[in-house]
Amino acid sequence: MLIRIDAGSEAPLYDQIAASVREDAAAGRVGPGERLPSAREVAEALDVNLHTVLKAYQELRDEGLVEMRRGRGAVLTDLAGAYAGLSEDARALLARARELGLGVDAVVALVRAAGAGER
Repeated sequence: MLIRIDAGSEAPLYDQIAASVREDAAAGRVGPGERLPSAREVAEALDVNLHTVLKAYQELRDEGLVEMRRGRGAVLTDLAGAYAGLSEDARALLARARELGLGVDAVVALVRAAGAGER
């Protein structure tokens, strides 16, 4: 797994690390049961603070995408497979929206409005 960050981005590094893992799950490059690189390995490879990586992994754990296992580290849950399926659904939704002349912002607004009704 290749975790990517953009040093020029305004997004916090821990958000970028978590987003990179989510993107790989959505693209099907990683799946349930796969182990993420250790936080120490990621910190060294990206030249970031260990606590930055730990915060990203904690965020992913709080979302249910990652399970922390003593001795095994961070392991992707079954939710990783769901991300890939939802990603395909999202692409189909965007394709349908484009056919109707709607842009991404309109689709995002519709999804937010639908989610607001569930609160």
